[in-house]
Amino acid sequence: MGRIDPKEPTMRLNQYISHHSKYSRREADELIKAGRVNIEKRKIENLATQVKEDERVFIDGKFLKEKSEENYTVIVYHKPKGELVTKSDDRGRKTIYDSLPSGFKHFIPVGRLDFASEGLLLLTDSPKVAKALMESELERVYHLKIDKRVSPEMIKAMEEGLVLEDASAGGHEKSEIKSMSFSPFAGFEVAKDSPTHSKIKVAIKEGKNRELRRFFAHFGAKVLDLKRVSYGWVSLNALPDGKNRYLNRSEYNKLHAFMKELQKSEEKEKKPRKASYRSATKSDSARAPRKKG
Repeated sequence: MGRIDPKEPTMRLNQYISHHSKYSRREADELIKAGRVNIEKRKIENLATQVKEDERVFIDGKFLKEKSEENYTVIVYHKPKGELVTKSDDRGRKTIYDSLPSGFKHFIPVGRLDFASEGLLLLTDSPKVAKALMESELERVYHLKIDKRVSPEMIKAMEEGLVLEDASAGGHEKSEIKSMSFSPFAGFEVAKDSPTHSKIKVAIKEGKNRELRRFFAHFGAKVLDLKRVSYGWVSLNALPDGKNRYLNRSEYNKLHAFMKELQKSEEKEKKPRKASYRSATKSDSARAPRKKG
């Protein structure tokens, strides 16, 4: 395989297969190892292979058709505590795909909720939609319970933001993330404040790794409960835990409008700017001082 132009859009092969088929990334790797995957007419053996935007992928000689970005599905899943947001786990722990109907096994989660967290999780069969929602500044609203009072320092950090050189507290023990910056919260409301536990409703516009657990851990507070109740215009409402639903018509309309605005913005950025100038003669004559006489 020739050298990849770093400016050319690419995707790792196992990720491409996972996004456009029923196979997980791990299963895609096994298909590649077995020699069952081709890019165009080339049999692929290297697991690190990247797929270019204009290339076709085949599994057992069958063309893996990309999903139309105009025809996508999004579901809401009420993730309970005790499930991982991943296709499989080497420790045998339960994943969201063990609970979801088989027709959603290839759906991509929009962001993550950790093992001990619960609440609204969006999933879609469109990589473009998943990426757009994940990278957006749509508000994510959470209900939190922490094991101490809400301090003035916490309130100040929620209002003004926070930068930590060491944000390992509250993170996973195997996480390689150390430093982290926290933008000012979009909003917060203290529902209960007591020495033993406090309840807070917060809205943030980003989705970093265990962000809220790391934020409150900095102030010596442990997050006892964390539940996401909305993502942008989509709310969990009364959906029981472990259950899923499709977006309703109103939610789809807002999503379609969101994607169209995003596309317009991307096209505007790609469009070359026209040079703005006047002819040198006209410009020079306009600036030249008049001769006296």
